[in-house]
Amino acid sequence: MLEKDDVLLNSKEVAEILDCSPDTVNELARKSVLPAFKRGRQWRFRKRDITSFKRQLRGTTAA
Repeated sequence: MLEKDDVLLNSKEVAEILDCSPDTVNELARKSVLPAFKRGRQWRFRKRDITSFKRQLRGTTAA
């Protein structure tokens, strides 16, 4: 059984969380800036990874 934070998200859902476009999310995944993996032709993201990434972003911009 999946944990709550192990939920898989698509780029559109991640874009809403990070407040950017799905194209930007896909580009960040392609460049390995955002932790992701491919399922077929589409990128998939673990919610816990996105939450952690957002927390890191907030930390670097708060300085």
